[in-house]
Amino acid sequence: MKNHPVRGLNRRNFLNYSAGATVALHAGLVAAPSSVLAAESLMSKTPAPKPLKLPHTIEQLGFRRTDDYFWMKDDNWQAVLRDPSAIKADVKAQLIEENAYTKALLKPTEALQTTIFEEIKGRIKEDDSSVPAPDGVWEYYVRYNIGGQHPINARKPRSQDKISSETVPFAKIPADEQILLDEDAAAKGHEYYSTATTTHSPDHTLYAWAEDTQGSEVYKIYVKDLATGQVLGKPVESATGDFVFTPDSQHIFWTFRDDNGRPSKLYRRPARGGEDVLVYEETDPGFFMGVGLTSDEQFILISINDHETSEARLIPAKTPTAAPVVVEARHTGVQYSVDHWDDRFVILTNADGAVDFQIMTSSAAVPARSTWKPWIAHRPGIYVTGFGLFKGHMVRTERENANSRIVITRKADHSEHEIAVKEEAYALGLGGSLEYDTTVMRYTYTSPTTPAQTYDYDMTTQQKVLRKTQVVPSGHNPADYVAKRLYAKASDGAEVPVTVLMKKDTRLDGSAPLLLYGYGSYGISMEPTFSVSTLSLVNRGFIYAIAHIRGGTEKGYNWFLDGRKFKKKNTFTDFIAAAEHLIAKGYGAKGRIVAQGGSAGGMLMGAIANLRPDLWGGVIGQVPFVDVLNTMSDTSLPLTPPEWPEWGNPLEDKVAYEYIASYSPYDNVTAKAYPPVLATGGLSDPRVTYWEPMKWASKLREYTTSGSPILLKINMEAGHGGASGRFDRLKETALNYAFAIWALDKGWTKPA
Repeated sequence: MKNHPVRGLNRRNFLNYSAGATVALHAGLVAAPSSVLAAESLMSKTPAPKPLKLPHTIEQLGFRRTDDYFWMKDDNWQAVLRDPSAIKADVKAQLIEENAYTKALLKPTEALQTTIFEEIKGRIKEDDSSVPAPDGVWEYYVRYNIGGQHPINARKPRSQDKISSETVPFAKIPADEQILLDEDAAAKGHEYYSTATTTHSPDHTLYAWAEDTQGSEVYKIYVKDLATGQVLGKPVESATGDFVFTPDSQHIFWTFRDDNGRPSKLYRRPARGGEDVLVYEETDPGFFMGVGLTSDEQFILISINDHETSEARLIPAKTPTAAPVVVEARHTGVQYSVDHWDDRFVILTNADGAVDFQIMTSSAAVPARSTWKPWIAHRPGIYVTGFGLFKGHMVRTERENANSRIVITRKADHSEHEIAVKEEAYALGLGGSLEYDTTVMRYTYTSPTTPAQTYDYDMTTQQKVLRKTQVVPSGHNPADYVAKRLYAKASDGAEVPVTVLMKKDTRLDGSAPLLLYGYGSYGISMEPTFSVSTLSLVNRGFIYAIAHIRGGTEKGYNWFLDGRKFKKKNTFTDFIAAAEHLIAKGYGAKGRIVAQGGSAGGMLMGAIANLRPDLWGGVIGQVPFVDVLNTMSDTSLPLTPPEWPEWGNPLEDKVAYEYIASYSPYDNVTAKAYPPVLATGGLSDPRVTYWEPMKWASKLREYTTSGSPILLKINMEAGHGGASGRFDRLKETALNYAFAIWALDKGWTKPA
């Protein structure tokens, strides 16, 4: 229910082939070569880049700091996001040199990269498709062609089959299929292509999509007449990708993305083309905005929030030109989300001390807080993560101790039952529905050993039907693997859940290489899901682990609060505690662990590399948020004001300045023996700008005393999520895996 824009990796929700970015290592690691061989090593024959140092002094709140690599930030970064060719010549030259250096050092791994890529690709059903979602007389779905990088959005006439044990999963392309949007075709001629919202109008006559062709998350929205195939009117420009049709299909509401990358305005325009009308403007740069419909389609819903405060505004769907009405004015620290259930509003909120959230109702015309009545009470440690409404049922999702569950409530009598699973580590998720007046909900189940399964579940009869099991064409036997849930004791006594995946016959004597993944920010939970990528790791004898550290919500909302702002260091020490616990239990060994994290998890990588460089055999920071002090002091950046509640405001608060300065990875690089590091980024990334990994890698290389390589790879045609094509993304994964193998094998010391 929460829609916070975060520094997290974007993923499509259609077909989840590789849940989470992971790293593969190698079972056959060899000892370090002699000093004689080292003298002839690849690294000694490949000089590392030495970026120019131009000391830049920054004075702030009475503090002074010097940044030698400040010049790497392009002052014209807003233009670069929209046109990467506008990058400064000296910055571009440095990035080209860095990419060439990384390519040269990792050249001996190119065959391995290809092997791993083919392995992962072989586990993907190339002509896969989603289970069709019924809506009226149609069923909507996405599918892929063999070799296709991007999905095809399509529909077919609705099957009259009811949910039953005879229901057959969708497989063959129906003869009466209607293609709505062929993203493979649309992507031709673009190095990058991705869509955000893609949807049909409620009357099924129009189809609209938001597309980004450079990874900057600046979208254009197109509307197509499905009868004629013609695109109507001019596309919406400079959009966030967030939009919704009104229930009568006559208008669309969309959010504008300003030059600082923020959704600052909400517009309405005729669905078939016409002038845009400003509906609402958010003047506080610390708040983000989204638009949608209530479940019963009676209201257009405007959601406004930062990381600790929210506000909702409503427009009656029958009068879409009316001015929006505030549900409850924003109050710092109070979060709520609202939906409408025919005769009442349902509110999910942390108000009145409900740290793990509670559900309330209101029958008022405008459901102000004074009208909220308790329904599902707050239960400490059981985090209510969201809910969905159907005509006769409510479905809510909860998380407790790093595992999830789904609870179904009947509207007529408030009776409840839940969908529960007995595995140690697993993930349940709502699959979404296009229909409101139905008794059938869709959910997914997966675990580290179990490929994703999609079920249709009748909430009245409690009958479930398996509609799809993720196919692994190259073969997968869950019985060959073991998934476990361990608990590591943190420095303050907190128990940190750790999910472990390994082959059943892997020995727990410390001999197996270990990959430890972590995130720990924004309340995002790292779900223990199945990944076709991690099999390339585990099948080589590796142990793969996820540390469910504070800063996420795996153990409730307090788990998040204990890892944010002035408690942020708990995130880093939890990760170290997880590594030490795994070592103590024989799951790994000091110096033979590769740590990996992306985005805010990349900040984690920078911090743990500074704190305990001796633990890691390698560190992979993907789009790493490492220049925290500078970024949180730059109000022009898209996510800075909205994220002051998360990190603190170092422009106005001396305590926040000092605390951020004490852990900011870039600012705390000092002379020590750093492990091999691979930092990656995207030139068009609006969330973690390219100069963060660039500056981090430059400073690490300057200060490290180990002689281990520091590598930087910037994708010059992508943004925060990396390459857009499903197979191109796999190549990036294969590169990370190969680096990890190379790092533990000390490949840079080999003869050139």
